[in-house]
Amino acid sequence: MKAEIISTGTELLLGNIADTNTCYLAEQLALLGIDLFFTATVGDNFERLSGALKLAWQRSDLILMTGGLGPTQGDITREVIAGLLGEKMEVDLGLKATIEKFFKERGIDMTPNNLKQAALIPSAQAIPNPRGTAPGWWAEKDGKIIIAMPGPPAEMQPMWQNHVAPALQRRSGAIIISRALKTFGMPEGTMDDQLAVLLKSPNPTLASYAKSDGIHLRITAKADSLEEARSLISCHENDVRKIVGDYIWGVDDDVLEAVVGKMLIAKGLTLAVAESFTGGSLIQILARAPESGRFFKGGFFTATDEAKLTLGLVWGAGSKANIASAMASLVRDRMSAGIGIGIEGYAETVDDVPMAKVYIAIVGPKPMLPLVRNYSGRLTQVVGRIAYQALFELRKYLA
Repeated sequence: MKAEIISTGTELLLGNIADTNTCYLAEQLALLGIDLFFTATVGDNFERLSGALKLAWQRSDLILMTGGLGPTQGDITREVIAGLLGEKMEVDLGLKATIEKFFKERGIDMTPNNLKQAALIPSAQAIPNPRGTAPGWWAEKDGKIIIAMPGPPAEMQPMWQNHVAPALQRRSGAIIISRALKTFGMPEGTMDDQLAVLLKSPNPTLASYAKSDGIHLRITAKADSLEEARSLISCHENDVRKIVGDYIWGVDDDVLEAVVGKMLIAKGLTLAVAESFTGGSLIQILARAPESGRFFKGGFFTATDEAKLTLGLVWGAGSKANIASAMASLVRDRMSAGIGIGIEGYAETVDDVPMAKVYIAIVGPKPMLPLVRNYSGRLTQVVGRIAYQALFELRKYLA
């Protein structure tokens, strides 16, 4: 099955918002074993969107569309699909009642233009959308499928997961499952080189994705039975772990802050953090972690040396490594935590390339020398990576 994605919305072309829907759906199609050949972004223009859909209809079997299902004049996805298939839209009374109920439950007056969201054509079925007023469309004709979903990711993603993906899965007949191995610390190029043979495997497949919390390796297997698919995944995972096992910190839905939190709780330890240079990025991540109240005491961010002195920080000779260690010790003592983390650093420009040099210190039950790392990119681009580096080092410290 050849697939194509069309994202609609002038705001996407203007760069006002990022098209995260295409990235999400591309990854989801791969998990289903469906080949994605083309993507397109089109503004809210009837002729141009009609042209893009007509081209997709000629060359693809499955067309996914996002956006343009709202109640305004600029929301034209339904009209474009109806025009391509040569069918007339009519208000579906069941959809009308559902939309009216949505507004009534929220105490909002429904305006007449919302009725267009209750429209259907004979070739289309409505896809439920409990998160909003715009139901999706599943239209089939001549062996081809057009699936239209809302633009807001908070509405599109649940619709995909709960309705669209399961329906496509049932049509394939095969069992397709995947397993994500989450790594940190090995450069993407090095990992690609070391996993070169495994990356060429046709079934199961192995793909890598660079994320803020490291590189994710996704193994996807296709088989006639669940047992066979699981066996394929297990064998491939074992081969991957033999090569990069030391860098794997979690699987599937694991998040690094939760993994570290569980390790701290299991050891009866608590954590406090002192940050300078990184804007409190690690503190924010830990504060949002599941059960953070059981292991995270809190922390502070200082932007200047004067602020550090106000807190009573003393750092000897004054090197950045010493400052990071002093910060870790101070916050550990002030908050009566089992472990303290200190992050210090500075930014510079090398050959017109913005760089950041960072020092991460961990002070706890056992000694550890401060870690030094260099990052390329503006500070706003690397603070997240620095925070996850600190978490990864803490995970190794606790292991």
